[in-house]
Amino acid sequence: WNYPSEAVVKGDSLHAEISAASIIAKVERDNDMLVLHEAYPQYNFAGHKGYPTKAHFAALAEFGVLDCYRKSFKPVRALIEEI
Repeated sequence: WNYPSEAVVKGDSLHAEISAASIIAKVERDNDMLVLHEAYPQYNFAGHKGYPTKAHFAALAEFGVLDCYRKSFKPVRALIEEI
């Protein structure tokens, strides 16, 4: 990231621009999860939206780690190392 930036604690409650960006990012992420759900329904991305739920981890254990997963995420890395 080569752009000047500043962390703003509770920025979404202080600045409308940050609040709007947060909402847009969440909607986009949820839409991405629906696309993944269509491609891989057995993982139930529509249900857990990619969050680390018990059901999500159970699907990972049963079906494996997809290429779209962040391999640096500790639970995913642990599953990869088990194989």
